[in-house]
Amino acid sequence: MQTPDEELAEAAAGGDRNAFAALLARHYDRLHGLSFRLTGSRTEAEDLAQDICLALPAKLGSYRREARFTTWLYRVTVNAAHDRRRRMAAHARAADGWGDWEINRRAGIAEAAEAGDWLAATMARLSPELRDTVALTLGEELSQKEAAEVLGLSEGTVAWRMSEVKKRLREMARAEGML
Repeated sequence: MQTPDEELAEAAAGGDRNAFAALLARHYDRLHGLSFRLTGSRTEAEDLAQDICLALPAKLGSYRREARFTTWLYRVTVNAAHDRRRRMAAHARAADGWGDWEINRRAGIAEAAEAGDWLAATMARLSPELRDTVALTLGEELSQKEAAEVLGLSEGTVAWRMSEVKKRLREMARAEGML
């Protein structure tokens, strides 16, 4: 006579490998078939069935014999399929969001590069004195006082030069239709 599923489940929950193997041999095709009907894909069904088989030893401890073993196994399978769908949907949403983020990031980089190229070309059109002042204050992040010391000028002259740079950059941007 064949050992009832419920007894095998109890023994498998206690660590009996032979009982677990007997349960899998008896119910794997049923488990896989339901997995296929729930997922609609052979590959997904195989993955789901394997996931369930890996988790089953730990889950067997929650089997309470309140229903037939097959009913409990169906419930485990349905829950696992729902969990898998939720994970896949969350992954798809994250991937979609990541794609949008990456597109925006690349567009921002391209825009910044274009602005940087424009600024470099425009700065080349400034007088050497103004370029030196900008290179020290903006490029090297020196204060106007520090830039004045380096250039051997008064702080007021550096301030005037920076004001002149801003004025000329605005004029050039307007002339090129950027403002």
